[in-house]
Amino acid sequence: MANEEKIGFHKGCLTTLAKEREELLKLVNITEQLMGLHVKSLKDLGIDLEKEASKAEEKK
Repeated sequence: MANEEKIGFHKGCLTTLAKEREELLKLVNITEQLMGLHVKSLKDLGIDLEKEASKAEEKK
């Protein structure tokens, strides 16, 4: 394989991976937003998540 072909291959891979990383970050951000909304809803309902986490740790 000629050097130019290798360079093109690697550049193409990097471009594809960069786009995949962007999409992954979008998914992570959406997940964080949804988790935040659920945490807020639980707090509004009077659930203390830190206390719940402490209880779960104690059971282990």
